[in-house]
Amino acid sequence: MECLHDLYAGVICQPRTRLVGGINSCSGRVEVLYNGTWGTVCDDDWDLSQAAVVCREVGCGGVIEAKSFSYFGQVSGQIWMDGVYCFGNEYALSKCEHYEWGVNDCDHSEDVGVVCQPVLRLAEGIDACSGRVEVFHNGQWGTVCDDDWGVSDGAVVCKEMGCGNIKVITFGAYFGATSGQVWMNNVNCTGEEAALSTCAFQGWRTQCSFASHAGVMCGLPVRLVHGNSLCSGRVEVLHDGQWGTVSDDGWNLTDAAVVCRELGCGDVIEVKGGAYFGQGSGPVWMDSVDCSGNESSLIECNIDHWQHYSLDHLHDAGVICSESFSTSGEPVQRSDTRVRVLLRIEVQTDPMFDPNDPRTMSKLSEEIEKKLYISRPFSLTWKTQKDGEVFQEVSQKKKPARKCN
Repeated sequence: MECLHDLYAGVICQPRTRLVGGINSCSGRVEVLYNGTWGTVCDDDWDLSQAAVVCREVGCGGVIEAKSFSYFGQVSGQIWMDGVYCFGNEYALSKCEHYEWGVNDCDHSEDVGVVCQPVLRLAEGIDACSGRVEVFHNGQWGTVCDDDWGVSDGAVVCKEMGCGNIKVITFGAYFGATSGQVWMNNVNCTGEEAALSTCAFQGWRTQCSFASHAGVMCGLPVRLVHGNSLCSGRVEVLHDGQWGTVSDDGWNLTDAAVVCRELGCGDVIEVKGGAYFGQGSGPVWMDSVDCSGNESSLIECNIDHWQHYSLDHLHDAGVICSESFSTSGEPVQRSDTRVRVLLRIEVQTDPMFDPNDPRTMSKLSEEIEKKLYISRPFSLTWKTQKDGEVFQEVSQKKKPARKCN
């Protein structure tokens, strides 16, 4: 890495290797920085040994796959490295044996990529883009404390996961409490970071009150466009920060069912091809999609590689799903662009204290509003349980407690 000294931060390092065009920060096309310019790596002799060095250098876990033939899309510009050979113990790809910088017999159809074990995941969510935030550090998964957890922090998580924009941030183990290591606390992201681990925070090992786990709900990386309802339209996917379409080559009921389920719709009614919902613009990201049917998101299905330059939008895929209905029989409404914050509150009580008393709940609301430090107008509402009550008595660590969500 190239490093600069800063009076406040200490040292700021510029990475010499990065991953571009993947579904998260630990997958993508390998690019290296040389002489002030980013360039690619040729896939001659590219294998798991070389890929493992890249995964370690960019701060990810172990290597899962070594990719070749521009799996993550072609670019123009410089090809910096060819004939790369690593022993496996190098701390950077640039320290491996290779031809002289810029010397190669390749074109960009041979750009290499890697898929590494991610260092960020969302656990116990309702889909692939929601859940309790967990980070991988020192060979172990751990949680993030919700102290000072904010929208900018959640936005970085959504971006790193490839899940679009932040919709909701959650506190108080909204997605369930878990034991084990709490890795990060007092996270303070600007929102511009590419990974949560690059944000300012207190850690790595930190103390946090029980069940104070941070979570997020992100905008899904799949959408339906130009349909007659929220559950019909041209299928578009978000990849590398840009929306693009899906080719109808091989597009079938199994693939479409994954989309319907991911978007919270019902069953597949019809599978559409031939740009039935109109031609899209931008890249054709996916072709020959092959889903098993168990995936939580279309972007988890098998494809040859991302972006297909030889395809046009005459074959954009689409789908018509049945509408999703609530228990009352009304269509489910999608959330708007406002940010919602979900809190699970734990209150220590005695037998004579009733947290469901309206006066008590009013006082609790006032205290919560003071602690949220929100400058813009907002509303605070209680969610009732099946029995109509907000607070429920639970047993936790052999101490009486009451909890709401």
